[in-house]
Amino acid sequence: MNNSGFGDKNFTFAVYIANKPNMLEYQGLNKVTALVKGEINIINQACGNGWRKIFNVYAKLVYSLDKEYFCFSNSLSTWQDYRDEYLLQMQSKTALLFSAPQLSPNNKILHIICGKGYAKILISSGKLNSNLVWLDDEFAIDSLNNLIVCPYFDYRQLSNIKIERLAGLLRSLKMVEKT
Repeated sequence: MNNSGFGDKNFTFAVYIANKPNMLEYQGLNKVTALVKGEINIINQACGNGWRKIFNVYAKLVYSLDKEYFCFSNSLSTWQDYRDEYLLQMQSKTALLFSAPQLSPNNKILHIICGKGYAKILISSGKLNSNLVWLDDEFAIDSLNNLIVCPYFDYRQLSNIKIERLAGLLRSLKMVEKT
């Protein structure tokens, strides 16, 4: 199965989401396609507040990551600049995927599934074979496959405090990788 979604085709950081923007040009998407500058804003205007929240939370998360382990946003001064200038574009190493994760224990890709409900759908449909350990009702981790399940990318479900928690879980995966 091929990945499909937005971002750098050579991504090392992947977020998986159940839905795609309700725009005709994205309905037949069957590969990873880099967004161009301004495209996030176009999607936000066409698809509304829900997609604005997804992109904003994604940018906040990546921007908050420990620069010792993650160099995605080193050259930009705010998460908004990161979102507008770099997120999901060519050479960003980031992706927002509408396909199921393709896991491999030796792979260096970090995988994040948005939402416990989506993770359960992937598991029950046989599209996700993972040894998830549920840390609580919202977060699960599979360290062997660099996979985390977190709340959906929405301000109420993935608040700033929870973004920091997710960033800590991602840092723990990278720390294990370095040893």
